Amino acid sequence: MILQPEEWQAVRLSLEVATRSVALSLAPAVAVAWLLARRRFPGRALLDALVHLPLVVPPVVVGWGLLMLLGIRGPIGAPLHAWFGVRLVFTTEGAALATAVMSFPLIVRAVRLGLEGVDRGLEQAAATLGAGRLDRFVTVTLPLMSPGILAGAVTAFAAGLGEFGAVITFASNIPGETQTLPLAIYSATQTPGGEAVAARLAAVSFTLAVAGLLLAEVIARRMGRWLGRAA
Repeated sequence: MILQPEEWQAVRLSLEVATRSVALSLAPAVAVAWLLARRRFPGRALLDALVHLPLVVPPVVVGWGLLMLLGIRGPIGAPLHAWFGVRLVFTTEGAALATAVMSFPLIVRAVRLGLEGVDRGLEQAAATLGAGRLDRFVTVTLPLMSPGILAGAVTAFAAGLGEFGAVITFASNIPGETQTLPLAIYSATQTPGGEAVAARLAAVSFTLAVAGLLLAEVIARRMGRWLGRAA
């Protein structure tokens, strides 16, 4: 079970990509979850469907869509590359972006559930005491919905460790650059005699995923108990 240097590289890259993806998607996911849970507006159902689209379409389709939009000849990628020298396709940043898109709905769902469990009466009480909208959100709503935020972030991190289809389509399978654990496992299975490498990497991937899911459960429970004592 001792990993080789190139195998550790895939593990490190997976952790880096998953971390970047959560950092990239967390704030927008919280904003979208709040919008869907607290506001009624034309097109709300369409926005809800678009947010959850990555959960139901093949990840390869998501990766292809990103490639068409953000490739160096795409409508967004071309000006980014020409004006700012930014290239996302076939890079670690691109792998993190593809992973963020795939894990975005997981965070939105967790945050939305946490937000819907917030007692609106507490917010109304804060309003009667003179707290403004932003003040109520920061001091009342945000702490009460924090278990959902933390659980969603950890769940998205665990899911990001296993993302394959969108990453390989948009960022390719470049060792040291975009070859995360799932891609390294895939490469090992395509290599004669690579069964042992695939088994080692699969064991690491399984361990990291289980640890992430258990951590999400522990965080949600502890935050729930803390909020219960605080109330």
